[in-house]
Amino acid sequence: MWIELLVGSSAAIIGGAAGFIAAKRVEKEKFTIYEEQAKAKAKAIEHEAQLVLKNAQVKAQEAEIAAKREYEQKLEELKHDYEMRFNELREKESSLKQMFKDELKHITLEKQDLKAEREEINKLRQEYERLKAEYQEKYNEVLEALQAQAGFTTEEAKQLILQKVEEESRADIANIVRKYEEEAKREAKRRANYIIAQATTRYAGEFAAERLINTVSIPSDDIKGRIIGKEGRNIKTLEMLLGVDIIIDDTPNAIILSSFNLYRRAIATRVIELLVEDGRIQPARIEEIYEKVKEEFDQQLLEEGENIVMELGIGQMHPELIKLIGRLKFRASYGQNALGHSLEVAHLAGIMAAEMGGDETLAKRAGLLHDIGKALTHEYSGSHVDLGADVCRRYKEPDVVINAIYAHHGHEEPKTIEAAAVCAADTLSAARPGARREVLEAFLKRVQSIEEIALSKPGVKKAYAINAGREVRVIVNAELISDNEAVLLAKEIAKEIESGVQYPGEIKVNVIREQRAVEFAR
Repeated sequence: MWIELLVGSSAAIIGGAAGFIAAKRVEKEKFTIYEEQAKAKAKAIEHEAQLVLKNAQVKAQEAEIAAKREYEQKLEELKHDYEMRFNELREKESSLKQMFKDELKHITLEKQDLKAEREEINKLRQEYERLKAEYQEKYNEVLEALQAQAGFTTEEAKQLILQKVEEESRADIANIVRKYEEEAKREAKRRANYIIAQATTRYAGEFAAERLINTVSIPSDDIKGRIIGKEGRNIKTLEMLLGVDIIIDDTPNAIILSSFNLYRRAIATRVIELLVEDGRIQPARIEEIYEKVKEEFDQQLLEEGENIVMELGIGQMHPELIKLIGRLKFRASYGQNALGHSLEVAHLAGIMAAEMGGDETLAKRAGLLHDIGKALTHEYSGSHVDLGADVCRRYKEPDVVINAIYAHHGHEEPKTIEAAAVCAADTLSAARPGARREVLEAFLKRVQSIEEIALSKPGVKKAYAINAGREVRVIVNAELISDNEAVLLAKEIAKEIESGVQYPGEIKVNVIREQRAVEFAR
């Protein structure tokens, strides 16, 4: 039995060993297969990597070739551009050299011409001296002959000859005078136009035209009844305090304030706006708000005047004058705001004075104050010229300022460059198109007066005022008026217009004389 057990055990052990060995062999064969598969995949990956590397190398070579080709193309373009610019510079250099040669030749020719002209002038001078000596000799001979034949003394003969020569030479003298007078006028006009152009190109002022009414907007028409008040007490109080006419009509949501005084109209507008906002409209409240607004306006006028003086850079000025400058904002002349006009004159006068070698700051000061009297004309009697000069004297303004105030309306002659610049700037500011407007009736009356002055002169056939009354064309009879007399006639008409007509700016007098000769060939 033990033998059977041993045999069975041995058989089991042998069978297990044989199975282990068989399993081991199977595992080894599987490992070999996996290893071969991995090697095959590795070879495939290596082959694919080699293909990618080759493709990358090919692309890199293509990119290098393309870059090289582009570089060569750019290089050719730059070379071509360089050659073109070089040729252009060479052409310009040659043209400049030729131009310099031509200019040198031209200068040489001019020098030769000047030399020839100088020689000609010397010859003419010598000829003049010879003719002068010959004339004196002939003159002495005539004197001796007259004295011998007519029994004249030397002095009487001299007077007779001089009278004859004067009569024959009058026309020549008049022509020469007119020629040089026209040349002087052209030169003066050219210089004046240059100075004015320099001034106007450096300053452009705003156009400000004031109306005679202000319109106050109200939220509803119910406010109109409250403004009128019981038995009209509120509106009577308003008109008495404000000094304006209050027009309440059918205009929806609006009240109209009318007055020639811009300052009062501005205060009235603000007072009514505050009353409408507050809602309490009664006489006591009206007086309270009026006093408050009046104080605010006075302070604003002082601040605005101070700002203007500071911006112009004209130095220190008395506070009362500064306040009057601010009040000019609420003054107008022919629709032109007085403060805007004064600022424009100040800038223009300063620029023109600087161009002519004067004191720019003093000219600006005189220009700003030249119409300061207009801030007082509503409270005091007298012209704004006298009022302005008096107030400037009171506050120790320079004599140039006083002279400019008088001179800009012809009360005095300008004594300095600065005063003359103020006069020119005032005329320029007032006369430029659109600066002022005037009543049609006054305009027509002025035009009619100008034409009547021209027609009253002997020899005048017709006279027409044109260009908005800034020019008058006078047509004269050519048989009665000569060319020289036409010059004198123009001066006479201009002088009479200056003394007899009030007008802004200047008026051009143009005398036209025409002689026509007509004949028929038969």
